[in-house]
Amino acid sequence: MKELPDYIVKNKHSWNERTGYHIKSDFYDNESFLKGRSSLNETELSLLGDISGKKILHLQCHFGQDTISLARMGAKVTGVDFSEKAIDEAKKFAAQTGTDTTFICCDIYDLPEYSNETFDIVFTSYGTIGWLPDLERWAKIIEKFLVPNGIFIFVEFHPVIWMFDDAFEKVQYNYFNQQPIIETTENTYADKQAMIKTETVSWNHSLSEVISNLLSNNLELEYFTELDYSPYNCFNETVEVEPGKFRIKHLGNNIPMLYAIKARKKINFSNK
Repeated sequence: MKELPDYIVKNKHSWNERTGYHIKSDFYDNESFLKGRSSLNETELSLLGDISGKKILHLQCHFGQDTISLARMGAKVTGVDFSEKAIDEAKKFAAQTGTDTTFICCDIYDLPEYSNETFDIVFTSYGTIGWLPDLERWAKIIEKFLVPNGIFIFVEFHPVIWMFDDAFEKVQYNYFNQQPIIETTENTYADKQAMIKTETVSWNHSLSEVISNLLSNNLELEYFTELDYSPYNCFNETVEVEPGKFRIKHLGNNIPMLYAIKARKKINFSNK
């Protein structure tokens, strides 16, 4: 068995520990999800449009709620995540919902070892790239698995958010990807009472790092926006300003909290 880099070992352990709590949490509300509620938000739905009949690759899918929600919209979807426990649960939910989904358990950098398919859309969202050290390798994976003229849809928490301490009282971390952030985390964003304590390794990625790596790997930016709210109540010191829209209460709308990207893989006519 291939030896895993230390950050993957630590992070995989953390996500395996979290998964059971997440599935039972009000945050993910699996009861209503299994009855048909979509886990997708307005931002990504507007970028996805009509996906009926499309093949979609969902990177870092956790236990598959968004993967299954995409399949319920008529797509054939493959979800990828490195957590064995999350993928095991995703497969159970796929069977329960009868959706056209496939799940692969691997680190996304290793995905070419597990699949040679190509997809109309690559999708990833909310709290994903912070677990990846190298966005050039990330962008190469996206480009590799997209068909020519295929679409990449990405919605993520804004890097400004990750500069602050947990109480959003001071700037604690560098905006730029200078070094790994090694932390010991108690509980989890989906269950603040969860009795777990794990060490994690993460990285901050600036907007320029994200966009420049996409552009240098055969993707053209079609849409970019920044938003002043989170659709999830996953941070400390939040207030709900509208249904399903959360801000840091003492910061209001003074900071960005989300960004969204739509990019298209260029067609290489010289190979046609």
